[in-house]
Formats: sequence, C-alpha cells, structure tokens
Amino acid sequence: MSLNAANIEQRVLEHMHKEWGWIALRGLCALIFGLLALVMPAATLAVLVLLWGAYALVDGVLALVAGVRIREHGKPLWPLIIVGLVGIGAGIVTFFWPGVTALTLIFIIGSWAIAIGVFQIMAAIRLRKQIQGEWLHALSGLLSIVFGLLVVLRPGAGAIALTWLIGWFAICFGVLLLVLAFRLRKQPV
Repeated sequence: MSLNAANIEQRVLEHMHKEWGWIALRGLCALIFGLLALVMPAATLAVLVLLWGAYALVDGVLALVAGVRIREHGKPLWPLIIVGLVGIGAGIVTFFWPGVTALTLIFIIGSWAIAIGVFQIMAAIRLRKQIQGEWLHALSGLLSIVFGLLVVLRPGAGAIALTWLIGWFAICFGVLLLVLAFRLRKQPV
C-alpha cells in the first residue's frame, strides 16, 4: 500500500473514530426497531409498512449524516451517503404508498437489505487494514445480504413470519453495529 493510500485510510479511520456515535445510534435504532417488531408480531401489514418505513427513513438520515461527516480525501464518504439515500428513498416510498401490497413490500425490504449489505462489505474491505474487528462490519453486511435474499426468494411468507424475520434481522444488525461503534471508539488513532 502506498504511503498516500495509508494516510488517506488513516484519516478515514480518524473520522470514523471521531464519529463513532452515529454508527452506535444507527445500531440502537435497529435494535429498538427489531424489538418492536418482535413485541408486536400480530400487527397489521399497514402498521408493519409504516414501522418499517420509519425505520428505513431514520436509518437513512443517520447514514447520510455519518457519510457527510466522515471524510475521505476531504470529501464525504460516498458509499455511506448512498446507503443513506437508499434508506431515505425506501422510507419515503413506503409513506407515499401505504397501500402497497405485501409482495411489493417484501421486494422493497429485500432490495434495500441487499444494497445496504453490499455497501457494508465494501466499507469493511476498504478499511480492513486500518481497524480491528472489521469483520464485524463485513458480517453485518453479509447478514443484510442473506436476509435480503431470503426475503426476496421467499415472498410468500406470512406477515407475522416476516415480522419476526425482520425483527431478528434488525436486532442482529443493530448489535453488530453497536459492537463496531464501540470498537471504533476504543480504536487508537
């Protein structure tokens, strides 16, 4: 790795260390959303749509803020900004079309999870030599991709089963993001 690339990655790591709280907040929101989904498994699909839309919107805003605040070459971290925009877009679509069918919702959720997972893994690979525990970031991305594929490939799942699947996914994803955030906080820069 060239000295310039190492300096750039070190600066990204410094920004991530400084802004670890945004990652922790994303993890906490995912954890809360997951618990709510498990506590209310008999909720109607309309409530699930709105609950998921709110989560995607909040997660998108938090990812967007983190992407703008974490710098690479003095510029925003674009993969995280894209994740944020995808989340915001998915949340907005959900609110503007609350009558969306279960099948359409499943494909929106699955596609969103796959996109988020790909960008999480890209970020982990990019920073693998700079942070300890980058595998947690990659694992959260892999978990997101697997979840997305399961949702897209099994669209006939019932609403309650989908609620439980979403709940457990969000809890696992949130815990992994919280662990990553606290490791970043302790990471020497």
